[in-house]
Amino acid sequence: MFRAFSLAAAVGAFLLAVLGSWVRINGAGMTCPDWPLCNGALIPSLAGGVIFEWSHRLVALVEGVVVLAALWAALRARREIAGVTQTVAFVAVVFVLQVSLGGLTVFLANSPWSVVVHWGTAMLFLAGLTALAVLAIVRPRHIVIRHSVLGGVLSVCLVLAFAVMCAGAYVSSSGAGLACSTLPACDGGSWTGTGALQAAQMTHRWLAAALFAAATVAAYAAALGTTPRVRVAALFAYALIVLQAMLGIANVAWALPMVLREAHAANACATYLAFLGAVVFAAIDGTVPLRSAHAVERRTVSVGRGAEAHGTPQ
Repeated sequence: MFRAFSLAAAVGAFLLAVLGSWVRINGAGMTCPDWPLCNGALIPSLAGGVIFEWSHRLVALVEGVVVLAALWAALRARREIAGVTQTVAFVAVVFVLQVSLGGLTVFLANSPWSVVVHWGTAMLFLAGLTALAVLAIVRPRHIVIRHSVLGGVLSVCLVLAFAVMCAGAYVSSSGAGLACSTLPACDGGSWTGTGALQAAQMTHRWLAAALFAAATVAAYAAALGTTPRVRVAALFAYALIVLQAMLGIANVAWALPMVLREAHAANACATYLAFLGAVVFAAIDGTVPLRSAHAVERRTVSVGRGAEAHGTPQ
């Protein structure tokens, strides 16, 4: 029950985020200028962009019910699975905040900063539900946070992925998507931009470059050796980062076609969740390869047997 509800809630949150970005990309965010009703009706006339915004609200309502069920199931399993109590508390707080921000964003007419805050909270909500789903699947009895270089780099990647998405939400909602029509520098060779919109675009690019660099380090460290789950999640996240860079370049080169814009937003969410999975697995498993411990044990046994063969006391 806990596993099914938590997985459904996490998948629903991802789909809700993708649908929300689709609403923004289609410029349909204010087709329902009131909240919680839409144009004064519970079920409005589904014409034009209203269908996007109203569908987003409908999915959000269904997701709310699923999330409540997931939290209820999680509370019942909290004594058996480590980390559930803290994760439930986090999800519950962000859930209330996100619902409130959904209405506030409408009242603020989808101003760029209100969109950024709403999107950022949505990503925190998605992260919490994804972590809850991972706990439901893995069912760890203990979680011990172990400090390591790889764990630290993965955490930096997670924070940078969050920052890149928030910057991207601002770029999209402020109309700065094509403020810089050249790559990698902005028009005229500027690396900072000459106006507010160009500065927003270049900030997004600089954050993305920092994430790519950190992800490269994380992938290299994970390939050298860590637990299988951490390695797979880190390398998968790196593959998504490469894809994200290609989508970003294609969006600029082809003047922001709608399909590519949505693919860019959806892949950003997937990349963020891949890094989250790597961080959660690192918290559960640690980042020291299990085979290293086995190798030490084998060497100890080998030395012991060698000493016995030569009659050396142990």
